[in-house]
Amino acid sequence: MNARLVAVIVVALSVLPAAGQPRVSVVAGGLEVPWALAFTPDGRLFVTERPGRVRIVRAGRLDPEPLATLTVAARGEAGLMGLALDPAFSQSGRLYLCYTLAKGSRMVNRVSVLTVRQDRATDERVLVDDIPGAGIHDGCRLKFGPDGKLYVTTGDAGESRLSQRLDSPAGKILRLNADGSVPADNPSPGSPVYSSGHRNVQGIAWDRTGQLWASEHGPSGFPCCHDEINRIAPGRNYGWPEVYGKADDRRFVDPVVESGRSTWAPSGIAILGDDLYVTALRGERLLRLRLGPEGTVTSVTSLFEGVYGRLREAVAGPDGALYVTTSNRDGRGRPASDDDRILRIVP
Repeated sequence: MNARLVAVIVVALSVLPAAGQPRVSVVAGGLEVPWALAFTPDGRLFVTERPGRVRIVRAGRLDPEPLATLTVAARGEAGLMGLALDPAFSQSGRLYLCYTLAKGSRMVNRVSVLTVRQDRATDERVLVDDIPGAGIHDGCRLKFGPDGKLYVTTGDAGESRLSQRLDSPAGKILRLNADGSVPADNPSPGSPVYSSGHRNVQGIAWDRTGQLWASEHGPSGFPCCHDEINRIAPGRNYGWPEVYGKADDRRFVDPVVESGRSTWAPSGIAILGDDLYVTALRGERLLRLRLGPEGTVTSVTSLFEGVYGRLREAVAGPDGALYVTTSNRDGRGRPASDDDRILRIVP
């Protein structure tokens, strides 16, 4: 491990765990609604802030100047959200973002790529535009899969009917080439749609077998809850708004795990070994799901319930630790004096 990588994980505050509990430390504080994290090969940690900034944490400190500042529509659940680095970032410097902007009276989501040079990200190129956006159900998680393709999650933008329309990108998981074009082996020729029938997918990750997992918000109000953890297969339909939770309807794919009548509001997903970790916003906890054979889940455990407030992002760090962000300054939490924070968790 190089010196810069060691430095980035130096902690400012340690929290002594109870016996058998994960160890937690604070990497950075004073952030404004951090949404996504990504480690560079040289040990820097990039983080998006929903008002429109990309920040850098290095040597255990938050750089005062942003890597990039974008004009975004930071309303409700919208703003600057997803972040992903080109798998060949060391050579290309390409940084991918997903964010919301206003076009007249409309809110739309955009996926674009910038090039990082000497701690500045410039030369924005738009890859996908005019994805339906809104102050609710806004999707926008970005990840590169083990196949080298760019996966983009989209919410239904408050119009649930769009999730079942294959001619709309809303309420879907999209699969793209790194240049924004549609891969030839997508489920439907010429379409970026990889899976459909989603309400609001906020987290995706791949396990060691290459299986894609996703977290999804269930309905609020009445009916309520039934948040989902899904195993994603190409071309399949996950039911929203026709069904939610475990519906046992052969037209759609049931979740592997759901919250029932409790609310998680699941967000980021990270996989470490045989454990799938999911952050919960309204549920204010970290969920640990033990993965079993053939895509099963053998147990679900709640960690840190109510301790750190709303949790947004989770990524596996290059040091084998889990990195999680709080989201207590998003208008729905109770921020502490040093919120929002990036936490380092050693399971």
